[in-house]
Amino acid sequence: MNTNKNSYTLIYATVMVIVVALMLALVSSSLKGIQTANVELDKKKQILSSLNVDFEGQDAAALYDKYIVKELVINTKAEVLSEIKGDAFKLDYIKELAKPLEDRSLPLYIAEVDGKTKYIIPLRGAGLWGPIWGYIALNDDKNMVYGTFFSHASETPGLGAEIAQANFQQEFVGKRILNDKNEFVSIAVMKSGQIAENQDQIDAISGGTITSKGVEMMLLSCIGQYEAYLKNSNGGTEQ
Repeated sequence: MNTNKNSYTLIYATVMVIVVALMLALVSSSLKGIQTANVELDKKKQILSSLNVDFEGQDAAALYDKYIVKELVINTKAEVLSEIKGDAFKLDYIKELAKPLEDRSLPLYIAEVDGKTKYIIPLRGAGLWGPIWGYIALNDDKNMVYGTFFSHASETPGLGAEIAQANFQQEFVGKRILNDKNEFVSIAVMKSGQIAENQDQIDAISGGTITSKGVEMMLLSCIGQYEAYLKNSNGGTEQ
């Protein structure tokens, strides 16, 4: 073949593209299992963080199995759709949030910490520059906050990104999501000096007001989906 012809260059480039594409596909396929395992492990670490469990230097997967004693999939009516271990964990929460409220399947994690029951609810919202997410753990009264975990995709370091820091997250501990009338009110995140009526509140991050309000709205909308379950003393009814 005449290597000086344009046809040679075209054929050579085509073959190289195909070979490289096949190699990338092979590598991606071989790493998919590892990537999936890493994503699942990171999710378990986030849930453990909301329970204030120190997993550094330990087997986080084993700790998850130790503390998370039950997983439920429920709906907004507090009906239990599944109690099979793994169903809640594998549920695509982002896709569920895109559905009408009445059609959503909601994951709920139940833990035992020092002999006390904790209820962990996943969170998803919007910050200033991108998505924010996390988990909130409630005590056995399904009201008082036991612990939280928040993270973000692209918030500003030193400002909105502070939601991922322990000092901000710990402010939520001991706050209540139901008022004295057993009404769901969530938790307010307010600028210093401002007072929220009929709600427990924490201080917003200085210079990170929009992200702080994003956390407030995330708590309100995500926990609100579980209101019927949280107010139900027997923990929901199986469908």
